[in-house]
Amino acid sequence: MKKLTLLASAIAMVVSCSALAKITPEQAARLGQDLTPIGAERAGNAAGTIPEWTGGILTPPAGYKPGDHHPDPFADDQVKFVIDSSNLNQHRDKLSPGQIALFELYPDTFKMPVYPTRRSASFPQYFYDATKEIATKAELIEGGNGLANAAIGIPFPIPSNGLEAIWNHIVRYRGVSATRNGGQAAPTASGAYTFIGFDEQIMFKYSHPDATPENLMAENILFKFKQSVTSPARLAGTALLVHETMDQIATPRQAWTYNTGQRRVRRAPNVAYDAPGTASDGLRTTDDFDMFNGSPDRYNWELKGKKEMYIPYNSYKLHSNELKYSDILMPGHINPEHTRYELHRVWVVEATLKDGMRHVYGKRVFYIDEDSWQIHVADLYDNRGDLYRVAMAHGLNYYEVPTHWSTLEVYHDLNSRRYIALGLDNEDVMYDFSVTLNDNDFTPAALRREGVR
Repeated sequence: MKKLTLLASAIAMVVSCSALAKITPEQAARLGQDLTPIGAERAGNAAGTIPEWTGGILTPPAGYKPGDHHPDPFADDQVKFVIDSSNLNQHRDKLSPGQIALFELYPDTFKMPVYPTRRSASFPQYFYDATKEIATKAELIEGGNGLANAAIGIPFPIPSNGLEAIWNHIVRYRGVSATRNGGQAAPTASGAYTFIGFDEQIMFKYSHPDATPENLMAENILFKFKQSVTSPARLAGTALLVHETMDQIATPRQAWTYNTGQRRVRRAPNVAYDAPGTASDGLRTTDDFDMFNGSPDRYNWELKGKKEMYIPYNSYKLHSNELKYSDILMPGHINPEHTRYELHRVWVVEATLKDGMRHVYGKRVFYIDEDSWQIHVADLYDNRGDLYRVAMAHGLNYYEVPTHWSTLEVYHDLNSRRYIALGLDNEDVMYDFSVTLNDNDFTPAALRREGVR
């Protein structure tokens, strides 16, 4: 991969430290100084095309209230230029191979409108404080398949290897609990689609203000997640429950499903890795959800460095409740008219399937936003080494939390020339981050109640 550079501190750690080493107090002291509180470079780039981080969005736009679809604070920004097949060669060095493949697959329709870069990612102060507190203590265990001495914050704000970087994505801050409504669609080659509706609840145990490394390790739970299908009628009532563990060797992910036909809750050990995602038409795997989730144990992880790259960001236009799903979904890819791309620095992490392990992806390359640890682009290769899929997360700042999280994830299958758009909520109610959830909401009995509503 061209023009990748490691931060000087990361180079030093790779050279002088073991793969699972902790950072020094001197390195941690950089957080909130030349680095942001979670480890990004505070300064802009030399060209002036990436500005300095000044705290992100600290005040919601006038008139906003929780429960609204989030209005665009950058609505007055003008498009700087549009990347399309005619000028693709001028921008290749700031695109991933998967993004380039989309231009080549859809030369007449796929475009990227590029806007000024807005480093809008912001998070609560207690999350920043926790990051600094655990930065010298957090460590990977079980060969990198578990996390210890960490709670609330980013465990490895100055990562020295790929496993640390991917764990930063897995435990990044997305609030304490939330309910989500909306769904997904997988248009056919003609553009026809069936909307699959979801109701979801999630409780982030790791991010709770009272979380401690000790109680997280004792319970061994990162988060709990429950999902029920609301439409179409033939699928309605199908439900899924997941307890995600912190040490995934001691206790692998626990999952249960409720099937309306059988009216029974069953353990579901196969809800992991490359099992097909819920009602996904085979267009994404279970561990594609959230761009990557679950145990990293099937891959060797390498931190390739950093690069400047055009990624979907501040996607408020795509998020708007003034759009219908039919305005977004079109044959081949979503409507580029409603997308926004910006130049940001990303960490590049390459995962290569271990010898003797099985997965439909032989290699995965993740491009992780330095300001949020959100994976924004993933290039996914088959076991022959050919590009198979490319995924992009269209993110924004949710003011009321605050957090930077995706509003829509789009997974493109290059072979079938189809895609699945996950997170469609333009015609539904907005996420509720104020909801109070507890462990009783995430039991097999609660899953059965959810399924028969």
